[in-house]
Amino acid sequence: MPEVTLADLAHEVRAKNAGPFWVTLEVFLRDAGGYRTAVSTVDEGVIARLYHVEAGTVRLFRIPALNVVKISFPRPEGQGSLRDRDVHRGQHHVPLAGLRVGHP
Repeated sequence: MPEVTLADLAHEVRAKNAGPFWVTLEVFLRDAGGYRTAVSTVDEGVIARLYHVEAGTVRLFRIPALNVVKISFPRPEGQGSLRDRDVHRGQHHVPLAGLRVGHP
């Protein structure tokens, strides 16, 4: 059976610049089954591992009426600082989109 990723269950997985100190990821699932799979797979520990942040700093927002999971965590460096190599964080959705999930 082929591997299923979060991206396979979603209309869209995207990263957003959430200001100078936060990154936000959004997962728009195709249906309620995909949403349930995402919610059972994605937690603070998974995000901490994927993005090398402290689990206690991860904020998860589950919106079942819209089949959406929204995730926010602190940026490693402030936006525009000397060490910031990605001002917009536009590609940060890739590790989350590639996350292997259970079958819906």
